[in-house]
Amino acid sequence: MQVDWNGVYPAVTTKFNKDESIDFENFERGIDAQINAGVDGIIVAGSLGEQSTLTADEKKDIAKSALNVSAGRVPVILNVAEARTSVAIQTVKEAEKAGLDGIMILPPMKYKSGDHETVEYFKAVANSSGLPFMIYNNPVDYKIFVSVDMFKELAKLENITAVKESTRDITNITRMKNAFGDRFKISCGVDTLALECLAAGADGWVAGLVNAFPRETVVIYKLMKAGRTEEALKIYRWFMPLLELDIHPKLVQYIKLAEVATDLGTEFTRAPRLPLIGEERDRIWRIIYEGVSLRPDMNVYADL
Repeated sequence: MQVDWNGVYPAVTTKFNKDESIDFENFERGIDAQINAGVDGIIVAGSLGEQSTLTADEKKDIAKSALNVSAGRVPVILNVAEARTSVAIQTVKEAEKAGLDGIMILPPMKYKSGDHETVEYFKAVANSSGLPFMIYNNPVDYKIFVSVDMFKELAKLENITAVKESTRDITNITRMKNAFGDRFKISCGVDTLALECLAAGADGWVAGLVNAFPRETVVIYKLMKAGRTEEALKIYRWFMPLLELDIHPKLVQYIKLAEVATDLGTEFTRAPRLPLIGEERDRIWRIIYEGVSLRPDMNVYADL
């Protein structure tokens, strides 16, 4: 299925049972809810999907599960985060063979590669496949910044077509647009900057709180693209306390608790992540509960 990288792409959580086995029933139910809310694609095995705790076989299984439930309604993207180039290449080849529609790729894990090494890593992996690639540019969490000069080299590969912009520097969108025009599709990768990124010209939104609030996320995106900024801003201001749950080291636990509140998941994680307890859980639950209690009516945007 064609991936154009426009729109809302949830980085979906991986659902677990209490014994840490994968809860495929809830995983597929969550993806179906996202698609029914109007998202434009699904990204599996991302950081929010606890990819670091998944085995290679489990990543294949959840990718297959996502493809089955999507049934061609939206593209399914696999996140690739590997420490070794050859393993990343093998992962991508297997994803292509399995029918995945695209790849989101992080820089090398564990080793802080230099600019030349990072570019060569991306090129080697992208050259191994015909799938479209989104570069995940997140120097805050992964300590490697993919600069405009580096993208000049990456632009030589036709299947590197998009970037998840998570630098926290909104002006980087303008730098990229000035340098490349529409050569790369740019998606906001930080929930708390989504409206601002869209106003600056971002094409999409790789979202986190969308897992619990899919329709609100889609409506904000569509309102912004329709030029209805004031309407989008009103919803965004309501959403902000919830969106801030996405920029914390425990974003997985926080967002999974929000999924519980909206009946779209469970709060089970894989160790070393543990479900929230005590004062922290009470505090986060209060934020979520207040957001749910004040949740705006999305039915008025049925025209979008």
